[in-house]
Parts: sequence; C-alpha cells; structure tokens
Amino acid sequence: MTEKKRSRADAHKSAKRPSRGQKAKKPKSGIGTIIKRIFLTLIVLGFLGLLAGGGLFAYYASTAPSLDEELLKDPLSTTFYDKDGEIFATIGAENREYVKYEDIPQGMIDAIIATEDSRFFEHHGMDFYRLGGAIVANFTRGFGSEGASTITQQVVKNAFLHNEKRLKRKAQEAWLSFQLERKYTKEEIFEMYFNKVLMSGRTYGFGTASKYFYNKELSELSLAESALLAGMPQAPNGYNPLKYPEEAKKRRNIVLSLMNQHGYISESDMKAAQQAPVTDGLTTEEQRQTFVGSKYEAFLDVALNELEANGDGTALDEGLKVYTTLDPNAQETVENVMNNDALFPTEKIQSGISVIDTQTGAIKAIGGGRNYQFGFNYANSLDRQPGSTIKPIVDYGPAIENEQWSTGHAIVDKPTTYTGTNIAVNNIDMNYLGTLTMRQALYMSRNTTAVQALQEVGTEKAQKFAENLGMKPKNGLVESDALGGGEISTSPVKLAGAYAAFGNDGVYNTPHAIEKIVYRDGVSSKSYKPKSKVAMSDYTAYMITDMLRDVVGDNPGASGTRANIPSIDMAGKTGTTNYSDDELQRYGLRSDSVPETWFAGYSTEYTIAVWSGYEKRSDAMTTWDERYLPQTLFREVMGEIATNPSKFTKPSSVTEAVIEVGSNPVRLASSSTPAEKRRTELFVKGTEPKQAVKPKEKEKDKEKEEALPAPGVSASYDEATNQIAVNWSYDKEGATFELSANGMNITTTSDKAFTFANPGTAESYTISVVAIVDGKRSSPGSATVTVKTETEEPEEPEEPENPDPEVTDPETPDPGTTDPETPDPGDGSGNGTDNGNNQGGGTENGGNTGGNQGGGTENGGNTGGNQGGGNTTPPTNPNTPNPPTNNQ
Repeated sequence: MTEKKRSRADAHKSAKRPSRGQKAKKPKSGIGTIIKRIFLTLIVLGFLGLLAGGGLFAYYASTAPSLDEELLKDPLSTTFYDKDGEIFATIGAENREYVKYEDIPQGMIDAIIATEDSRFFEHHGMDFYRLGGAIVANFTRGFGSEGASTITQQVVKNAFLHNEKRLKRKAQEAWLSFQLERKYTKEEIFEMYFNKVLMSGRTYGFGTASKYFYNKELSELSLAESALLAGMPQAPNGYNPLKYPEEAKKRRNIVLSLMNQHGYISESDMKAAQQAPVTDGLTTEEQRQTFVGSKYEAFLDVALNELEANGDGTALDEGLKVYTTLDPNAQETVENVMNNDALFPTEKIQSGISVIDTQTGAIKAIGGGRNYQFGFNYANSLDRQPGSTIKPIVDYGPAIENEQWSTGHAIVDKPTTYTGTNIAVNNIDMNYLGTLTMRQALYMSRNTTAVQALQEVGTEKAQKFAENLGMKPKNGLVESDALGGGEISTSPVKLAGAYAAFGNDGVYNTPHAIEKIVYRDGVSSKSYKPKSKVAMSDYTAYMITDMLRDVVGDNPGASGTRANIPSIDMAGKTGTTNYSDDELQRYGLRSDSVPETWFAGYSTEYTIAVWSGYEKRSDAMTTWDERYLPQTLFREVMGEIATNPSKFTKPSSVTEAVIEVGSNPVRLASSSTPAEKRRTELFVKGTEPKQAVKPKEKEKDKEKEEALPAPGVSASYDEATNQIAVNWSYDKEGATFELSANGMNITTTSDKAFTFANPGTAESYTISVVAIVDGKRSSPGSATVTVKTETEEPEEPEEPENPDPEVTDPETPDPGTTDPETPDPGDGSGNGTDNGNNQGGGTENGGNTGGNQGGGTENGGNTGGNQGGGNTTPPTNPNTPNPPTNNQ
C-alpha cells in the first residue's frame, strides 16, 4: 500500500518534471488576475489616500480661525503706505450703507444668485456639481485655474482667510463654510455677502454701489443697472462703468444672459436690457464727490488697478498692508498744478500726468485729471496714439541699435512713399530739405526721414525694440507707426516708462505703483517690484538723449522750448495728433485744429509724460496755448520736484567726431569746411569716419541734390464771391501741381490756375504749389492771401498767429541759397551740454499731412481715432486707425 502510494506520488512528480533537455514552463497568470491586482492596489491606495487626506483635512480644519460675527459683517481695512512708510489711505468700512435682507429687491437677489451661485439655496456651503467642473479644469489647465466658490465660501474667505489658491486655504474654507451654514440662515449669509463685497475702489456693498454709481436706492434700479452691479465683484475696478464702460457692458450682458438661462427673466427682457446704453444714469462727478474720503486718489486708483492686475483686487477687504512708491511731495505738486485753473487755457481741456523715477520705474505721482475724483484716469487708463513722441522709440532708436547710425548719419528729406504703395509721406510744410543729419531730422521732426529710418531697419526689428520699452502694437507694427499714427497706442504712464529707459543707460523698468503687499498675518507677503531688463545698448540710450536735448534747448525752431528748465540737464519730445480731412469737415473745424498733444521729458532723476486734450473728439485744440499745455505742465511739475539731478554721462561706447553737415556718406570736416557746416556728432565707438570731405565730393553732392525750381505763385481774395483765386507760372513741360492752403490739400491739377471757396477757418492763408515732373517734386512756391473778417478795427488786422518755433515758415527758401540741400543752421548754441551744434530751425509740424496708412502725427499725418479728454469720464470714441489718406 505504501509502495503503491509512493509510486503514485512519484508518478505525479514525474509528470510535472520536464524531461531532460526540455525547459520548464512558467505558470500562466490570466488577464483577469492582473486587473484584479491593479484594482485591489488602487482600492488600498485610495483608502490610504482618504485616510491621509482626511487626516490632513482634519489638521487644516483644526487650525482654521473661529467664526467671528463682527468680521463676517464688516470688511477689514486695507492700508496704503507711501515711500516713507506713512499711511496715506485706508480702504474699509467707511462710506458703507448696510442693507438688511428683507430690504433687498428680489430682482437684485436674482441677478446675484444667477451670476455668483445658482444653487445657493440648495447646497450646504459647498456646490459639488460646480466643484466637479472646477476639478477637471484644474487638472487640464493647472491648479487654481478655475474656482468653484459659493457665496458662502466667498463670505468665509473675505472674512477670515488669505486670497491665495492653496490646499490649506481651500480646506479651511470648506470647513468654515459648513460651520457657517450650520450657524446662520441662508438669508443671513446672503446679507453678509451683499454688504461686505468689494464693488470698486473704496466702495463696499451693493447698497453703497447703487448710491455711488447711480445715486439711487436699490429699489429704483432698472434691470440693466442691477445686472451691471451684480457683475462687478468678479473684477471690481475692471468692470467700473465710469472708467471702462465697454468692459462693464460686456459683463452686464453676461449677467443678463445668466438670469435668462436660470429662468429669472424672459428673453425679451434680457434683450431689451442688453440694448440699454451702459453709461445711462451714471452719477456725475459732483454727485460722487460725497464719497471722497482719501488723499491722492489718482495715485490710489493706479495702485488699485495694479492690485487687480496681479490677482489681488478682491483681497482689499482682507486687511492688507500695501507699500507703494508714492512720493507725497511730488503728488501734492502734481495735484496743485492740475487744480490750478490759471494754467489751463480753457475750462474743459483735460490733462493726464505721470511722474516716475528714471532709475527704477517707480511711479512717484499721478495726475489723473483736473480736480480728479475717482473717475476716468487720464494718466493710466488713456489709450491714445502718441504722435511724434514715438519717433525715438520706433524710428531712430532702432536705427542706432541695429544699424549703428551716428547722430550725424546722413538721411535725405525727399519724396517718400510707404513700402509697396504710392501713398506719399508729407512734411507739414510740403517741402524737402535735402540731406540732413539724423539729429536734424529728429530735432525738426521731419516725417519723410522718420519713415525712411523705419524702412531701413524693418518693422520686425523696430517692433522688438518698441516692445522692449513696453510699447506693444495691437496688430503688429506698420510703417505708419513711424509717425505715431499706426498700431501703437499709449498712456502717460507707459510713455514715461519707455522714455525713462533712455535716461537709464538703456535699462527698462516697468512702471509700478506698489513695492509689496503684506497679508493679514503680518508675515506672508508678495513682492510687486518688477525685474529690470536691458532694452537697448547704452550707446543707443545716450545718443537718443543727446539728440532730444536739442528739442528742449534754446535753439531756433526747437519745439520743446517751453518745457525747458535751464538748470536741469534734460531731454524730451513733443507730439501732436491730427484730424483727417473728413473729420475737419464733419466737425466744422479749422484746418489747423488738432485733437491732442503730448510731451515726454526726463532728467536722470525723474521722467514725466503729459497728455492734453478734450473728452469729445469734436472739441478741438485751436490755439497754441492749448497745444503747448503739456509743456507748460511739465515745466511746472519738474521745476518744483527736481532736487538738483546729475547730468547724463556719456558711456565709453560713444565717441565724438567733427563732421561736415551734408556729406553723404558722412565725412570728417576738412580745413576748408565753413564753420556753419562743422558739427560735433556722436558715433558708436569704432564706426566714426576716418576720411575728410574732398572738394570734388562736395560738387557731386550738389549735383545729386539739385531740385526742380519752385513755381511762381500769386493769390487773391474776391470778397463778393468769397473765393480765393490762385495763379502760378512754371516753365517745365509735363508738370502736375499740388495746391494746398495752410497745409490742407486743396487739389492736384495740370492747370496753372485754380479758384476755391474760402474755407472760413483763418484770417489769412499761405497758399503753396508744388510742381511734379517725372516723379520729382519741386520746392513749394508760396503766396499769402488775407481774407476779410469781421473785426472791431478792420484797418488794423491782427497778425496771423505764429506757431512759435514748433512750426516753420512754409515760404519758399531763398533761391539764392548756395546749398539748397542743407537747412539754414540758425544761430543756436547747439545740443545741450556735450557739443556745440548749431541747429537750424525745425518744426514740430502741426496740421494734416497724408499717407499715414491709418494715422499720423504733428508732422502732418492723419491720426485715427485719437479722442480728446474731459473731466474724469472716458473718451467717447473708439481708438481705431484711419485708412490711408493723402491729406496734407
């Protein structure tokens, strides 16, 4: 028996044992077994994760603050500190109108519920349906990309927790939300939210917002008004209808759509409310003055926008400490200047001023408007084309940086068109000065040379240069940006930031109003200080600065002389935008009217940018006092706040050489070079010329620049018909003629006479006729005609306004000039402190010149969509470029 058993056992083993030379087979494990093991592993891991998560949640919950009814109902105050650590503003419970739940209109409740928490009356503090969608978004787009906060959670967060997207805060928020729901009714929680939420600036609660924005009780609000307020808490300053009406309208319409989606209003009611103008019923500045409660509101507005841009806009009711860059002395100076009516030539004209530290980009002071009261901020919220202030940024700066042009680089003021078109680039005087130095071209603000500079560099490199200075074109840089009438628009804050880099050796700092914020616990903080970046070479920065010294110098023709402070080494540039011919006719404006002007200037200490204009585009600047206002305000502010700044220092990368003006390519002055043609110019080290001008080269240059003769022009005025008759003579065959009056194009004809109706925009007109033969243009022939106007003393008519050195006399140059290609050097003392250049008379050209492919500048282009300014309300017209034109 035993033997039999043994033999069966042996047989069993033998059956399992492989024969000699045969490999043993591994036991098979089925796919089901593998799935089972994975499933069990996941269950175990999930269980362990739940334990760990539950433990972590329990720990976070145990460290959560306790519910405090006072904090639940009253917002904490946020304090703002100036550069010296002194408090200048507190935002909190002041000016707050508390509204009980039973006094809240049902329509207002519906709007808020539909927008913020559609299942508020159903959940117990957390909305798990909404949470699921947020979890998916956080997995796909990163943690914190989308929130799922209920009204209950928002009340808890604003009362007890930091505004940060961290696991600890979310856990504590969930725990406290459940506790809040257990302790208070839904109506009480809604009341807390309704009265505590930040609406805008210093405005807390919907009741207060109703008074501030509409001067109405809640029960008096229309559906459209209730929807607008309901949508504001998501971005309190960004959806402020007083400052950003278009954004506020979009948000309001979303709220109305949500109300319709959740069944609170009908589709017809929704559409009717969406059609309501967003600015209807808004309070006036006088009505809002009752809410004024802090100093330096224009600066505070910029700081609030900066908080919002950095994701901290809704954290103001969390008891923050905000450390700003404000200089109280500079701010008070700016406010005193802005509120001094004696400095402003008209009652309605507006201005915006930005003062920043040239070395750091820290905003020191803001002038948001005359008698500013938390409305549209013309220093920070403005978005306008910059006119000729853009030329150092888009044209000549890139030329130095990329092509190593010298300040004496020869560039020819000649007929020029935009690439690939026959659209002419015109100067205001309809004249061409021949070969100029780059210094002269910038100093005189010539248009043709500016466009040529951009064409030489290329729009791609120029755009990169501009973007390094914070100037980003909306749809890519175009050639009309050469004159400030293209895709780039700006504000005084942005423009000051760009110009400061020229005064800071090419280092750019983003303008900023906040250094850091400290959270409620007094320990956690967040830095707002931007990183510096090298935007250009130091030689580019210094050479631009040296040329811009001439703009504010006392040279004949300098356009920025009114801004000059002799005791300060400073540089700057003026800018003017223009109307199209269509706008001049539509608004019934004089041909010399302009919508707005700029000035940006800097020392080694401060950079200041100023804009002036009107709220309505149809309200034009028609006097030189209006045009010069930015320079006047700049001088007043800079002269008061400057503390003996140092001079600009020439870097080792820049060298000097005495050249002969008009030589092309640039040559050193020779012993025979006359004194008036000798100029000291700046070069990137290693690129200065080695050879002097030879007599033969001078003769060739004269031949090369020989121009067509100017037509002989005469003009007369017929009082009976109120018409101006123009006749001219010209010997060359096949000529066509361009006729203009005061810079405004009248006609192009092959005749030698033309009669047109008196435009009625001036007491006298300078009539210019330019001959065109085989594509070549002559110098203009000119005549002046006086028309009869109704004056008290007709026998002693006033002299036509002379636009100061900013605009040159468009009369034909003396035909006896031996060097027609070279402008009169004038008798000025030169360009600032480093060289003794005698600069000729140039212009900051005003008027309307064409061919700017969507815009223009003080130099004759037609700017598109440049609105004026006004009080502290936003401009009324959109900022869109004009199509290409041929206006003069």
